[in-house]
Amino acid sequence: MSDHEMHDAVEAFLNEADDAYGEYEQGYTDADATLRRLETAIEELRTATED
Repeated sequence: MSDHEMHDAVEAFLNEADDAYGEYEQGYTDADATLRRLETAIEELRTATED
């Protein structure tokens, strides 16, 4: 994985995490839904960095 690809994967993860936390803080989702969303984002980041 190139540095650029790694940067893109981390940036995508951070954007997803920010969105998930933001929606939770605004009351749009509950804690369980937010954790599931973060777990998915973590798994996607993990998969992207393994390639």
